[in-house]
Amino acid sequence: MIMREAITKLISLVKDEYVVCANGFISRDTFNAEDRPRNFYMLGSMGQASSIGLGFAMARPDKKVVVFDGDGNLLMNLGILTMISKIKPRNLVHVVLDNECYDSTGGQPTISSHIDLAQVAEGCGIKNIIRKESGEDIAPAFKDCLQKEGPSFILLKVERDPQERVPRVNIAPPEIAKRFKSG
Repeated sequence: MIMREAITKLISLVKDEYVVCANGFISRDTFNAEDRPRNFYMLGSMGQASSIGLGFAMARPDKKVVVFDGDGNLLMNLGILTMISKIKPRNLVHVVLDNECYDSTGGQPTISSHIDLAQVAEGCGIKNIIRKESGEDIAPAFKDCLQKEGPSFILLKVERDPQERVPRVNIAPPEIAKRFKSG
């Protein structure tokens, strides 16, 4: 399964949850699959979607927060897994779409082909870990995580998308933040 297909499937399962999207193609694919006020598109800082998601989950413990992250993004801020483990936000679902490359910057390989990010999350103390290979149906596991107490970490191996990319997010960052906060 290519990343765009995975994102389209995942976002179709989201109802009233808040979704924080990593920068690059993850934000673009989510925006083009289903733009909604409760989607926060990270347009700049690489590796910070998980931190924003954690902060929002802490600020709004009454709302489920989903992070769509990439392997490259997570590797840029790997220490966030220790913070998630320490804080244990019951309302956080962290989905890592792992295509083993920095796809948004040209496809340079990451080291995720040599390490298992799910094992790293587990080693940091996150208890609810799910690992799915490309092509496996992610829907049941994702729906389960939306219902159960977190934090949850889902590693979804995906294929790099060889197709021409979808358009960029065309909403200015201040408007993204305003929509998300009032979501």
